Amino acid sequence: MQELQITKDELRRSNDQLEIRVERRTQELRSERDRSEQLLLNILPPEIAAQLKVDYSPIADRFDEVTILFADIVGFTGIASSVAPLELVERLNRIFSTFDRLSRHHGLEKIKTIGDAYMVVGGLPTVRDDHADSVADVALAMQTEIAKLDTDPDNPLRIRIGINTGAVVAGVIGIHKFIYDLWGDAVNIASRMEASSSPGQIQVTESTYQRLKDRYTLKERGVVEVKGKGEMKTYWLLGKKWEEDVSPLAIAPESTSVS
Repeated sequence: MQELQITKDELRRSNDQLEIRVERRTQELRSERDRSEQLLLNILPPEIAAQLKVDYSPIADRFDEVTILFADIVGFTGIASSVAPLELVERLNRIFSTFDRLSRHHGLEKIKTIGDAYMVVGGLPTVRDDHADSVADVALAMQTEIAKLDTDPDNPLRIRIGINTGAVVAGVIGIHKFIYDLWGDAVNIASRMEASSSPGQIQVTESTYQRLKDRYTLKERGVVEVKGKGEMKTYWLLGKKWEEDVSPLAIAPESTSVS
């Protein structure tokens, strides 16, 4: 009887230890799953991430009207050749992290960075009527914030911004290093607006001007030659007619780490 009791006690202890190990492993798997989901949400809109969890086929949607912004750091190639690699990356990270917080605060969707260029869009994947206003607010705030970040008198920071409004196709393709991206003539024109803009200026197309003119101060630039499009009438975005705080970075900075 005593031996039987000892055997029962040992089995009970073994079961208890097994349950503890199973519970610990379950918590680890749950943490890993949460970490993976957070990483996915860092690169994709929540709606698209949710769709990819159940369907790995290509995702594509057409949006009849969105507003696209491209911003480029002027002279960054020269800056890159004059500073240490770590300093270069840290400086670029400060700038783009600031742009990320602005974009999120205004409900815009960051699409990608390409070298020292930053691309963001308003009006997708959730359709909204104020997409042009929100993008304009972010563009003006970018100018304000870049001035605050400019602490190097030898290598001053200036950005060149271009904005366009139009139809796009948005989606996810591929299986490795995929991103949520945009396609269409409206995207190409927005990129051309940035490329043909001037340092410290925000250049917008006629389509964007028509959506902003009642609430924002814009100045006609005139007709410019746009690569692949010929002559286009463009405008400089100067500010809001009714001044508001379009640089809402009193909000707490977001952590760049993933727990």
